[in-house]
Amino acid sequence: MTYQKILLIDDDEDDQEIFVSALKQVAESVRCTTFDDAREALGKLMSQEILTDLIFLDLNMPIMNGQQFLIEIKKNAILHSIPVIVLSTSSHSGTIESTRELGAEDFITKPDKFEDLIRILESVLK
Repeated sequence: MTYQKILLIDDDEDDQEIFVSALKQVAESVRCTTFDDAREALGKLMSQEILTDLIFLDLNMPIMNGQQFLIEIKKNAILHSIPVIVLSTSSHSGTIESTRELGAEDFITKPDKFEDLIRILESVLK
């Protein structure tokens, strides 16, 4: 599948900027919408105010964390089929397993190097 609209939910502005910059290098035509609040993003998705083909989701966020977001999106009849890739600083096997059980398509530990993020996005998007 070719993704044209990507949603990134991450409360860290620097991580958002790095992600968007890497994405532009990989697939310039792909639109990326960012949210720093998972609850707000969920509301916009549920009201169909925004549409997306793929969601990248951070786990550690205030108000609504990534696992809570996953639970809510996967029980929604309209949204449950949108693939969600967790993009987190965690690499704990229990965290990875639990997010997959909640319906995450994949789990990627945030890389330290920009070039590694580019390679990850290339592998996901192509």
